[in-house]
Amino acid sequence: MADNLVTLVMQFLTPEMIGRIATALGLDRNNASTAIGASIPALLAGICGVATQPGGAQKLLDSARQQTGTLDKFASMIGGDKADLIDKGSQMLSSLLGSQQQTALAGAVGKFSGLNAGNGGSLLGMLAPVIMGTIAGQPAVRSGDASALGSLLASQNDNIAKALPPGFSNLLSGTGLLEKFGITGPATAAAGQATRAASSTAYAVSYAGQRAAGAATSGIPSWLYGLLAAVVVALLVVWYLVGNRTQQAGQGVNSTQSLVIDGVNVGTQLSDGLTGLRTTLQGITDTDSVSAALPKLQVAATQFDKIGNLVRGMSPDQRKIAAGMVGTLMPMLNQLFDKVLALPGASVVLKPTIDALKASLATITE
Repeated sequence: MADNLVTLVMQFLTPEMIGRIATALGLDRNNASTAIGASIPALLAGICGVATQPGGAQKLLDSARQQTGTLDKFASMIGGDKADLIDKGSQMLSSLLGSQQQTALAGAVGKFSGLNAGNGGSLLGMLAPVIMGTIAGQPAVRSGDASALGSLLASQNDNIAKALPPGFSNLLSGTGLLEKFGITGPATAAAGQATRAASSTAYAVSYAGQRAAGAATSGIPSWLYGLLAAVVVALLVVWYLVGNRTQQAGQGVNSTQSLVIDGVNVGTQLSDGLTGLRTTLQGITDTDSVSAALPKLQVAATQFDKIGNLVRGMSPDQRKIAAGMVGTLMPMLNQLFDKVLALPGASVVLKPTIDALKASLATITE
């Protein structure tokens, strides 16, 4: 089974290493952690895309070989001439991804994590040697087998898609980084709802049609079944266009809109974060998904820590609302935490991050 490159990179980027990177770039540690959690799968997506191009695998092989041993000396490189490190990493990315795609990614990372585009670009330049250094350690690179390297990168699609933080893929729309993974923006969810509504409508019409076909033998006028079909279709349309939106609007008014502080809608961040956390935990079912979930859980822990700091500055009534949003879901989240940690090997990989998540969530419910 091929190694999960996202997990290998994130295991190298320990909290201590992330702290060093943040210090070297003059960044807030939480913002840096969030940015790194988004950058790693996105950069790997771009690199895997290069491998699909003619001669791309050989190009990546040559680039990776230049980064052999980088991980062993990366800590000292951060403490040295970091401008040179960033410049060389940026040149590497420009050569592999193209300057336009590189700039678009830096902007997306900045928006997602609260960094400006310049800091986002510097971070990407610093992370590039880490990613290529990790790839350099793979058997395919050590043996000089470009075809095997291409196969390894092609096997990373699911790992990368699962590691992207909730909402980040929307910011990458149009960059060309994610198309090969079938990841799209918000329209996907709306299209899914419309498809489900259309399927329900089609079923209702089909059922009514079947009933009308048998009306002659039942003695019931067929026009009644035609009327029934029209009513059912109308109700389904109303449900989709009005009822579902009303529910969403009501939820926004009751929880998220009342938790705005210093222009930041903490309620929306909290709601989205809880939804993303639940989805991530529910997706952990085996050893492979354990590894894929680690970077997403690390990002979630950082985000909830930031939200906890914002909640402390809220009014007592606002804190109660935030505590209620978390408290309502904690029994289910605790069950998911326990279920995940019971999987073979999961405790060793995920327990430190899950403990950090629990601590962050606990500060919000205090």
